[in-house]
Amino acid sequence: MPDSAQVHINTKGKTENTFDAIVIGSGISGGWAAKELCEKGMKTLVLERGRNIEHIKDYPTANLSRWELPHRGAITQKTKNENPFISRAAGYGEDTQHFFVKDADHPYVQEKPFEWIRGYQVGGKSLTWGRACARWSEFDFTAPQRYEYGESFPLVYDDIKAWYSHVENFIGVCGNKDGIPSMPDGEFLPAYELNAVELHLQKVLKEKFNRHYVSGRWAHITEPKQIHIDQGRTQCLNRNLCMRGCPLGGYFSSVSSTLPWAKKTGNLTVRPHSVVHSIIYDEQKQKAIGVRVIDANTKQATEFFARIIFVNASALNTNLILLNSTSNRFPNGLGNDSGKLGKHICFHNYRGSLNGNVDGFTDKYYKVSKPAECIIANYRNVEKKDTDFVGGYVVYSGAYREKLSDKNIQPLLGTEYKEAISEPGTWAVYMYMQGETIAKESNHVRLSTTEKDQWGIPLLITSVGYDDNDDKMVKDFLEQGTAMMEAAGLKNISSNDNKQPPGLDIHEMGGVRMGYDPKTSMLNEWNQLHHCKNVFVTDGACMTSTGSQSPSILYMAFTARAVNHAIEEMKKGNL
Repeated sequence: MPDSAQVHINTKGKTENTFDAIVIGSGISGGWAAKELCEKGMKTLVLERGRNIEHIKDYPTANLSRWELPHRGAITQKTKNENPFISRAAGYGEDTQHFFVKDADHPYVQEKPFEWIRGYQVGGKSLTWGRACARWSEFDFTAPQRYEYGESFPLVYDDIKAWYSHVENFIGVCGNKDGIPSMPDGEFLPAYELNAVELHLQKVLKEKFNRHYVSGRWAHITEPKQIHIDQGRTQCLNRNLCMRGCPLGGYFSSVSSTLPWAKKTGNLTVRPHSVVHSIIYDEQKQKAIGVRVIDANTKQATEFFARIIFVNASALNTNLILLNSTSNRFPNGLGNDSGKLGKHICFHNYRGSLNGNVDGFTDKYYKVSKPAECIIANYRNVEKKDTDFVGGYVVYSGAYREKLSDKNIQPLLGTEYKEAISEPGTWAVYMYMQGETIAKESNHVRLSTTEKDQWGIPLLITSVGYDDNDDKMVKDFLEQGTAMMEAAGLKNISSNDNKQPPGLDIHEMGGVRMGYDPKTSMLNEWNQLHHCKNVFVTDGACMTSTGSQSPSILYMAFTARAVNHAIEEMKKGNL
């Protein structure tokens, strides 16, 4: 913490700064913590290090046409030079850059290449997330232990199944009930239809590979129910401009859904510009009693107090806060008796991609540029280990009509030119992987002992990289993807291993992992710190392994389940 000569500690009186619960972070899981706590009557303070964002009001580019943007949506070379890491993030553009940090404002130390993608504002990265919401299967939860490359979660699919439903019904998830063992069905709104070529791929993959090519499960309201109307949200209009912020509330974000819902209870206080320095541990009470905050603008320190604390700052920031929360009892970070804090960091492998063309279907088109993709459910190492690597991967895919190339239309002028560019070109298909990685102890984060940020907080050091297992998985996906495309009659197939550094997947996980044994993990089955039971971690930091499916909806389910448990324990006098 900045020393008292630099920053005045101003608590404004402990009573005024005391709440029933404090939530650190306002993104996907933090918003859910706020909703669930406030609904249960808890006076809740949400601390957000970034600026305030209000639904609709603070979406400046939401309704702009591309030609109304200064550079037609392109990122300038100056912006790329000033932001070499964040400008490579999925979804980053001239129309969305206001929802991403600037590299220079938030430094960290890369011991190995790691591009840390962040969005500091109320709503966090829920404004710019990919919105994929497939459930984990029992195989995802248990595979690391079954195949001896990691530890299993201290719960099984049946323990979280009802909480998945709880979340899906509220946020709105589209999809079909496909009956796929490795991708369980949920509470779905109508799915996006597959176009003609996607239906062709679905048929070929089922017949020749017994693999499932289906409409993805996505957090989009395709047909609103009363619960969505009550939130002030309505049907997705398939503008496919989601990451600008959706004025319709067609996709789920904290800003359009959970935070306004929490606010309606009268129990919510949101405090933006609040950089969390550490969690305060009381040696005599043997529990956490509050949170120490540095004002992002004034650098003034303030302390807030509560009976329970939810840490949802996003995975690596959650690790940073806990590592910086030291005391006589916990000299190496809050709850860190195991020495596992900051270790077993993992992520998703997005290195492999394929593209190809398919002849025919030229009399077919599609109605909209849908914001949801198709998914090929994981088919590797599910019921048995069937490869020379461990873990599995899912494949995201889609088919579309290409535009006529400039080469074909360049000589044309006037009416002929207009008519030419209005005609679609041939069909193209893409596939890319989302692969499981091993949660290794060597992949870790820690605090710098020499460098601090502008708020006097130690910089985070990232030491996270790929391994031989990741390389084998990429190779397998490229081989299998090529085989699937060839079987479907695709031509001009190109494959690519982009070798992008970890971090660009924006699915970093672990460091505060769940587990049965306090000697090898940080959290129990209820997402409580083993050694500080009134602190809960339900963002990506809690993950024991990555699974093959996207994790965001699992964070939401973990959060709702953990809040329910916390309230029950408080009623019993255990917290």
